[in-house]
Amino acid sequence: MAGPIIVVEDDADREWAEAAGTAVTAQQYVRSPERFNARGQRVVNLSGDYSYLDFGYYCSLLAEARRQKPIPNVATIATLSRKAVYALELPEINAALRRDIEKLPAAPRSAFTLILSFGQALDGRFASFARVAFDRFRCPLLRAEVVKDERWQVKTLKPLAPSALSPEEFEAFLAALSRYTRAEWRERRRKTTTPRYSLAVLWNPNEALPPSSARTIKKFQSVGASIGLEVEPIERKDFLRLAEYDALFIRETTAIDNHTYRFAKKAEVEGMPVLDDPMSIVRCTNKVYLAELLQANKLPAPKTLVLDRTRVQQAEELLGFPLVLKIPDGSFSRGVFKANDRNELQKIARDLFKRSDVILAQEFMYTEFDWRVGVLNRQPIFVSQYMMAEKHWQIVKHEADGKHDEGRFKTFAVDEAPKQVVDIAVKSANLIGDGLYGVDLKQNDKGVFVIEINDNPNIDRGVEDAVLKDELYAIVLRDFLRRIETR
Repeated sequence: MAGPIIVVEDDADREWAEAAGTAVTAQQYVRSPERFNARGQRVVNLSGDYSYLDFGYYCSLLAEARRQKPIPNVATIATLSRKAVYALELPEINAALRRDIEKLPAAPRSAFTLILSFGQALDGRFASFARVAFDRFRCPLLRAEVVKDERWQVKTLKPLAPSALSPEEFEAFLAALSRYTRAEWRERRRKTTTPRYSLAVLWNPNEALPPSSARTIKKFQSVGASIGLEVEPIERKDFLRLAEYDALFIRETTAIDNHTYRFAKKAEVEGMPVLDDPMSIVRCTNKVYLAELLQANKLPAPKTLVLDRTRVQQAEELLGFPLVLKIPDGSFSRGVFKANDRNELQKIARDLFKRSDVILAQEFMYTEFDWRVGVLNRQPIFVSQYMMAEKHWQIVKHEADGKHDEGRFKTFAVDEAPKQVVDIAVKSANLIGDGLYGVDLKQNDKGVFVIEINDNPNIDRGVEDAVLKDELYAIVLRDFLRRIETR
């Protein structure tokens, strides 16, 4: 993949733009698709006027049609064209602005203007504000008009053409352009072979129970290289770089109220394939939703009650003891408790209601293992048995000191696993979407029962890949390639 295309207003601008990439005027880019159509190539659109149906607008529109990566993209252009639309993002931007102002020795005395270039403020005192604004609106140059009503806030935020800058501002802009393009491409230019696409893998190296270990992510990298997909681990701090990639694979435990969901939403807005997609995260991380979904679709599951504070006694009456109580958004056996009698029921429920207005009560169904069926794009890709932790009723036993014990495992070829288990798992996952899911089931003499449908399922070396080996990673990565090429 070549370096970035730099789209400028006219021929005179090509001289300064050549240092950052392949410089071309907006008219040349629009009129010469045969020259500027490398799939996946970055396009920095500095044409200045992004008005609807102007050349600047068409540059970003046609870049997307050519499967390239324009900055700004059409969605950003449309958003910035109307304050009523971009105002929805201003609260977070204004909060960053006020934090920067609070650090100043003295607050500004009147309204002022800030020039933002590739996430950097020409006035370095507003660095945090510039980063947040660039995160929300990936536009090369922005002019922010800042005023004070009751509090300091952005009055207007508009794209800016390089030709509108003063000589001093223009020099700072060139430096920002150079940093943006060179930092982005330095590593790729070093490589002797160039992959077709890039996949960001979001992970947390400090997570105690990650869905994929560091060793596993390295395996994704090596398999990816063999099929033309560059796999690069990223962390929470890399949020601003997300749009540099073609797709996102989340390998960190997801939650609605943390950065994993923001990464998923950002990828979706940028038009990037993402596993897990935001809607799957919303649906899978709430056990109340899953309980209702399984019941509505008549899929077998343990008897389940949705409880508020007034219905706790019904759990005892309808389920008996022992029973299981669950917080709606728990994961890896966390937030799941067994009540053996009325006193335990009331105590556990009281504690859980401090965290959620609604909890789940479920009949206790002990088995020596849980089935886990991995489903991707509506097809099963692995089947494992997760044994209960030693002398415990769950697959993971969490200790008070933060340590944990896990049970043993056994992995099967899909066609060697019980057909009923696989079929029910696939039907359940398909209710959520076409992403990557891990369906947990129990099997006893009464049948097969769905316990949970998980987004972000474990894929780890030596466990889920025990049968397919490298092919499991290839299956996942080829699906990303399919999603990238058909988006």
